[in-house]
Amino acid sequence: MREFSVPPLVNVAPETNITDLVVRQAAVPSNPALFAKLNSAGQWQDIRATDFLKDVSALAKGLIAKGVGVGDRVGIMSRTRYEWSLVDFAIWFAGGISVPIYETSSPSQVAWNLGDSGAVAAFAESAHHEDVIRQAVTAEGLGSVAHVWQLEGGGLDALRSAGSGVSDEELEARRSSAVLADVATIIYTSGTTGRPKGCELTHGNFVELSENALASLGDVVNENAKTIMFLPLAHVFARFISVLAVAAGAQVAHTPDIKNLLADLQSFQPSFILAVPRVFEKVFNSALTKAEDGGKGAIFHKAVDTAIAYSKAQQEGSLGLVLRLKHAVFDRLVYGKLRAAMGGHVSHAVSGGGPLGERLGHFFHGIGLQILEGYGLTETTAPISVNTPSLIKIGTVGPRSPATRSGLPTTAKSSPRASAS
Repeated sequence: MREFSVPPLVNVAPETNITDLVVRQAAVPSNPALFAKLNSAGQWQDIRATDFLKDVSALAKGLIAKGVGVGDRVGIMSRTRYEWSLVDFAIWFAGGISVPIYETSSPSQVAWNLGDSGAVAAFAESAHHEDVIRQAVTAEGLGSVAHVWQLEGGGLDALRSAGSGVSDEELEARRSSAVLADVATIIYTSGTTGRPKGCELTHGNFVELSENALASLGDVVNENAKTIMFLPLAHVFARFISVLAVAAGAQVAHTPDIKNLLADLQSFQPSFILAVPRVFEKVFNSALTKAEDGGKGAIFHKAVDTAIAYSKAQQEGSLGLVLRLKHAVFDRLVYGKLRAAMGGHVSHAVSGGGPLGERLGHFFHGIGLQILEGYGLTETTAPISVNTPSLIKIGTVGPRSPATRSGLPTTAKSSPRASAS
């Protein structure tokens, strides 16, 4: 086994935990907008750091009042939405450990996650999700699950009211109780080879990787960046990016229903997105089908070939005048429209969960969307390696990330270590 260790670019104090990222942003004079949420009028409403801190604190006080103690597990069963992140941070502020549950899980799957983790409470997005959780609790006799709060239907307001008697001093003691070495979340694997296994990830896994990612991906994730989350937050990929965005002071919006993604992209206008390869494949295939149906298939195919050639030549440093001119023409005819469909401001995308393919990677790079492929596992808190804007090689998963260790056995199959340090 050959081992590779990449030293950290940033060292984090051992007494730090994830909640410090929110406190830090709330102290920034510009009071950055950390999140955005659609209001009743269909407009994006900024949620600034101080407002997020205030609401997280109120919910955390409610959890404390309801008996959630330091190290207690609390489940979250919901689609990707703002309230998912809200209660996730509230659990951490109360000193607890969050347990994500896929919103499509069956009662038996929910029972396993809650029972195996020893959860004492859970958040459910809707009445349907609450019903699934209660079925699981009843069927398996999970007496430890004392509370189920709905994200909809007044559940969060009730929790805020319940915490009105908890002092700021008690909350601060809870918030600061965790250190880097303490468990922050338990994420269950898909269970394709048996019972799902709970992977314990620490505050250090998230904070150290986030702080080091900011040092290497600062051109993508920074205080001026915006992204829209549509991948499941129960998965480590989206979860890590969510924490990373808070660390950077970047703004995150959410799309619970993938059917609304195109409209949300165009109205929110993110600067970067995260997705799995099939999303980019769908974007490409949809554009191709639309072009062919409109009698412009030949133009689209020429535009594709030009984009790929442009990307390859750009990487090789051999861009000729003719190729530049062809690219400029197709930028007006095709590429600009594709970028506009994604909001018009997307310059980068982070892709994981499978190989994108060189041809598709060069195509998107050629139209002005730099896709940064990476590789990671639940056990590595997502990124063990990732391409960066300054060091990108299409068709690879990039160099090893700072503050990580990985091993390469004699089979030549990468075997990354679970911890980041």
